[in-house]
Amino acid sequence: MVTTIQITKDLQSELGKRKMFDNETYEEVIWGLIEDTMELSEETKRDIKQAEKEFKEGKFHTLEEVKKELKL
Repeated sequence: MVTTIQITKDLQSELGKRKMFDNETYEEVIWGLIEDTMELSEETKRDIKQAEKEFKEGKFHTLEEVKKELKL
């Protein structure tokens, strides 16, 4: 279901400033803001901790290494 909401010109201007792309809709901007405030899932938190551990252990590849491996 689609609906219309009323917002002030100031809010419209602020949402416009937050667009990453010219053709991004206000709905996409709002969803991005909502996503930023959502709690991470337990699985995501575990994945982040694992990634941090691997990084500290030097288990990662730099962009240059990947480019070289892929011959880019």
